[in-house]
Amino acid sequence: FLSQPIIELHSEDPLQIDGHLLDSKRYAVIGADLRDLPELEEKLKKCNMNPQLPTLLIAECVLVYMTPEQSANLLKWAANSFDPAMFINYEQVNMDDRFGQIMIENLRRRQCDLAGVQTCKSLESQKERLLSNGWETASAVDMMELYSRLPQAEVSRIESLEFLDEMELLEQLMQHYCLCWATKGGHELGLKE
Repeated sequence: FLSQPIIELHSEDPLQIDGHLLDSKRYAVIGADLRDLPELEEKLKKCNMNPQLPTLLIAECVLVYMTPEQSANLLKWAANSFDPAMFINYEQVNMDDRFGQIMIENLRRRQCDLAGVQTCKSLESQKERLLSNGWETASAVDMMELYSRLPQAEVSRIESLEFLDEMELLEQLMQHYCLCWATKGGHELGLKE
């Protein structure tokens, strides 16, 4: 029974498990179609979500599967619903070059359509998408840049775990994924400009 550790952790709390919902006094997990914002909002209300508390929203390769209009609606809704808030998105980037086009073709052959890939053109387009949908600040960095910022001792440790004979391929792959973040009410989150 997969929920057993959660049940044990929250044994003192009332715990509700119902289909795509796990809700306790301190923790809630919900399943929702992010394109259906009224349903999402209703589910969050049922879990007593307080939109005035600092909120961290995380998306990992989610927005790219939505149309640009659907992801814009979600981003706008999140920016308007939560304050203060921070949104972190891990997603594809630089998809207009040859490597990006090959990635797209490989996914299409597997019947996996990236409906929002046109918003993943560059780091700048990723930031602009956040800013144009109600977020006050936005930044983006590709994973190669992030990797280069790690302490060299940690990079050496990671690279010693598994021999990489295709370092160039890894670099290309990391240049095609990015971490984007946006804030609203950043001063209340204790973030510096």
